Amino acid sequence: MKKIILIYGHYNDKSFNAAIRDTFVNTVKEKGHSVDIIDLYKENFNPVFAGEEPDNTVLNHRKKIESSDAIVLIAPIWNFRMPAIVEGWIDKVLAPPWAFKFKRLFGNYGYPLGNLKGKKAVVFCTYGSPQFAVRTFFLNMPTKRLRRGVFNICGITDVVYRRYFAVPFVSEKKRKQFLDDVKKTALSV
Repeated sequence: MKKIILIYGHYNDKSFNAAIRDTFVNTVKEKGHSVDIIDLYKENFNPVFAGEEPDNTVLNHRKKIESSDAIVLIAPIWNFRMPAIVEGWIDKVLAPPWAFKFKRLFGNYGYPLGNLKGKKAVVFCTYGSPQFAVRTFFLNMPTKRLRRGVFNICGITDVVYRRYFAVPFVSEKKRKQFLDDVKKTALSV
């Protein structure tokens, strides 16, 4: 049995992101895994980071990550980034020196040493844009940023990134295919 922490970042429980969440949770629970869901909007998570020490909410989220095998993020991509509430969660929870620290080489040069090695990350993102635009004009920026700029720096190298494009415009048949992909991904956690 694996322990999974799921960070959910969408305000609407009737959204396709909610369908992704529910499909993922039901699938992993059927497999016998436990899932701890953190719904950032329902929790009224404060995403503003102003250099303060971690509060009890942040410390609680970190404790849940420490005891988990996998971190799952589910959120839309707006303006080529996740919603501010999720970005703020990343800034506050996956912050140094807890999630990573820097090893100094010389001068002001160094590299990150991740403290979350051995964990898996799964990211489910929805896009309003078609795949062609995201891949060609915007060079997969959200994917690269989350994989390399967030999880790899924290020491998590096993990152699964699932993207669902043009969600507001696709057919119900296509949405079902997306949710079948969510199930398949959940079975591999």
